[in-house]
Amino acid sequence: MRIWVIFIVGGLITFSLRASFIVLGDRFRLPESIQRSLVYVAPAAFAAIAIPAAMGDDGFGSLAPPTPEVLAAVIAGAVIYFSRNMIAGLIVGMGSLWILQAFGL
Repeated sequence: MRIWVIFIVGGLITFSLRASFIVLGDRFRLPESIQRSLVYVAPAAFAAIAIPAAMGDDGFGSLAPPTPEVLAAVIAGAVIYFSRNMIAGLIVGMGSLWILQAFGL
């Protein structure tokens, strides 16, 4: 029973924090320094997802020969850099990973 209380309270806290940005978003304005730093959220999220996957299970990636994960991360990074579109980078990166794995590279 205690674990359910923890789950419910944690869910309510998470929900209320996320909902507060929607409900109170028009009433409060974030400081300019925070708004400027939000530009870096998408690249940081991409790095947090792509780098551990590309480095392998032991945390030490091998670049010779490049693994499909490393190649897909490079392709996705290039798409994000040139298009400035995070969604396109994720779609192209996952697609290229699946294609590279299908061909056994």
